[in-house]
Amino acid sequence: MYAIIETGGKQYKVSKDSVIEVERLENKPKDELTFSNVLLVGASDNVQIGSPYIKGAMVTGELLRNFKAKKIIAFKFRRRKSSKTKKGHRQPFTEVEITKIET
Repeated sequence: MYAIIETGGKQYKVSKDSVIEVERLENKPKDELTFSNVLLVGASDNVQIGSPYIKGAMVTGELLRNFKAKKIIAFKFRRRKSSKTKKGHRQPFTEVEITKIET
């Protein structure tokens, strides 16, 4: 069984015991999370599609850790202008293990 959920403005395809990285959620490790924005639930032979969400469907997960991604460097250089800019960015993420999919 699998589901497509929406969180942080993005959509993720999840199944039981899968680990996903989503935009940062303000919870602590070992907390239980519920995602109620379920767009699609599919099994081997039947598929339920919401419009836009499926009523009563929930995906439950356990927060494993909060972390930051690798640093991304944004470097701008303009030749012969004596102008350069260097910025760094580390995107915060949350790692979630999916424990249950309910319809």
